[in-house]
Parts: sequence; C-alpha cells; structure tokens
Amino acid sequence: MTDPVQIRPLAPGDLDAARDIYNQAVETSLASWDLVPLSPAQWRDWLAQHSSGGQVVLVATAGDELLGFAAYGPFRSKAGFSDTVEDSIYLRPTARGQGLGGRLLGQLTDQAASRGVHVMVAALAAENLASIRLHDRLGFQVSGRLPQVGQKFGRWLDLVLMTRRLDDRPPAAPLGAGAAAGPMP
Repeated sequence: MTDPVQIRPLAPGDLDAARDIYNQAVETSLASWDLVPLSPAQWRDWLAQHSSGGQVVLVATAGDELLGFAAYGPFRSKAGFSDTVEDSIYLRPTARGQGLGGRLLGQLTDQAASRGVHVMVAALAAENLASIRLHDRLGFQVSGRLPQVGQKFGRWLDLVLMTRRLDDRPPAAPLGAGAAAGPMP
C-alpha cells in the first residue's frame, strides 16, 4: 500500500498554504512567538531566510492538501554559529498526533546532516510539551531554560532550548592570530 503522505521540498505553489498554517499557529498557539500573522511580504522574507545558503524547507502533503512543513534557518547571525541551525515545524491542527511531525523532523535532520550542519537547536515554549516530547524522541536533549524571556497571550513565557549534534567533526582551524579579537556583540 502506498503512503498517502508525501514529504518533499517546498514548491512555489505551496507558499499560500504554508503561510496559512504558520499564521494559524501564530493566532492560536505557542509554536510561534510572533504576535500577529505575517503578511505575504513578511512570509516571503521568512522563507528566504529559511531556504537560502543550502538550508531546507520541507512540506508534507496528502493529495493536494498541504498538511505541514518543517524548516531550518540560522541559529544566530555571528559567523561562529555558521554550523548551527534552528528548526521550525508547523502542522495543520487536523494533522497533529499522527506521527507527521516526527517524519518531517527526521527528514529535516537528515537533510541538515547531509549539508554539513553540526548542531540543530529547537527553541520551544516550555508549555509546548508535545513539541518537547517530539524533539526528545528524535534525540534532542534539553540544553537550557530561559525564564520569562518572551510573552504571548498576556503571559510571560519560558523558553526551553534543545539541541542535537548531527556529526562528530572537530571545529575548523583558527583563521589566524587575530581571529579571536573583533567586535563585541
């Protein structure tokens, strides 16, 4: 029997459906800490950040319906973080609880590893227990908790950081004697 769910790279025809899924999460959940839905231009910017430089955006579809998507983008902008990415996973409410998030995250980590990513980070609302359990099942470990660093729906939110190392390679050689000196954050 053929699996009705297909996971593939994002295509231009998926943009509106993916934005709808994301905006639904913005309005109703702690999966995103955006406070207002993204406009089409803001959505294109978000996607550009998560699909440039060899980064990946995957979608899950059943027939013509987009069920969800997963992406990774830069963790931080400093050059020293270039081998670390942060994941994002968003599903339609009707697609949750069926193992689809795990399939997307599994393929996302495989894609990231094949592109030389060293560590993937998940930054999750401490109240988002389903996402914390999902990441734990796929080998992510809790690496820290930042109390009350964000707010949404009229309350302060704690952020849980989870990480998964995707390879065992050593760090790159230093660039030179002055490499350690430079501008402060």
